[in-house]
Amino acid sequence: MNRYIQEANQQFISAYNRYPIILDHGEGMYLYDIDGKRYLDFGSGIGVCGLGYHDPNHTRMLQGQIEKLLHTSNLFYNVPAIEAAKQFNQAANMEQVFFTNSGAEAIEGAIKIAKKYHFLKYKNKNGEIIAMKKSFHGRSMGALSITGQEAYQEPFGPMLPHIKFAEFNDLESVKQLITENTCAIFLETVQGEGGIYPATDFFIKGVRQLCDEHKILMISDEIQCGMGRCGQMFAYQIYNIVPDIVVSAKGLGCGIPVGAIGTRGLATGILNAGDHGTTYGSNPLATAAVISVFNLYNQYRILSNVNAMTAYLDKELSELVLQKTVIKEVRGLGLMKGIELFAPATSYIKALQELGIIVIPSGTHVIRLLPPLIVQKEHIDMLVQALRKIL
Repeated sequence: MNRYIQEANQQFISAYNRYPIILDHGEGMYLYDIDGKRYLDFGSGIGVCGLGYHDPNHTRMLQGQIEKLLHTSNLFYNVPAIEAAKQFNQAANMEQVFFTNSGAEAIEGAIKIAKKYHFLKYKNKNGEIIAMKKSFHGRSMGALSITGQEAYQEPFGPMLPHIKFAEFNDLESVKQLITENTCAIFLETVQGEGGIYPATDFFIKGVRQLCDEHKILMISDEIQCGMGRCGQMFAYQIYNIVPDIVVSAKGLGCGIPVGAIGTRGLATGILNAGDHGTTYGSNPLATAAVISVFNLYNQYRILSNVNAMTAYLDKELSELVLQKTVIKEVRGLGLMKGIELFAPATSYIKALQELGIIVIPSGTHVIRLLPPLIVQKEHIDMLVQALRKIL
């Protein structure tokens, strides 16, 4: 393992702080490194692997598509893309969808829709986007420009112009930024990299009302919190609102790289042929994965399991908070939880790895829990026992 890690550090651009673990294969809730050590996974590849690892039905669906067709380009139609679009639009309450390769790419497309929406309305290029402080939307230049954390932006400026930042969960701060040039309000339903902060009911419904009053596009980033993680297929459905644009990725393919931009109402019909594109988007393999995920979520009753396991996890974590003074707060929605500590989380995350438990950070002081959505009580018990030991 050490030899491989040395080679990796020589060969790769050093864009990541990796843990000294080389993962080899997975089964269900567990990952195994190349030395055979088993890890209970509460990170799911940063919220990607909702079905866990090596699900036989997901594997068969992908194998079947691999044997038929991998790629055609968007110069032609393919059936998996059409079927995936129908399932996505129905699940997200959207009218149309554009499939991408990643979440950041989907964010870029959503920004372009918002900009063109304003251009078509006012025939000027001054469309302003209101985003949120402490948000994270990706590392490409457009996504970075609407990310409300200067540490990510500082070496790469200047950012896109006409971006303003409001305080998340402070509706008055949003109102103060709206002008005649505001074209969109961009927000994560649950802030992920910002520390696992869910939107309040008052705030998200207020944003929806502001967008309706001013004919502004409401854009929900559901890349991490969507696809069942919070107990509904998309987290905004918990609040009984629907955005004009939803951006999805991560759990959408459960391991296959795929993202999506869903549009409805004012946001539909904005892009025309030539306005946007992608070579691999709507690729038959990626969209076959989307079909498989929606089918298996239904077959396995994933949403029911998420809600049942959320109740159990909440109970266990609330007891842990009373026992461990190092815990400042536990927050989140569904199976997207942040345990904020009074101390930096790094040493605790490494201690959990030594015990065979994988969790991931959110910022410097937060242990982030994003288990596969097939998690059971026995896995939560193992996690909590390990947390009780190391905290």
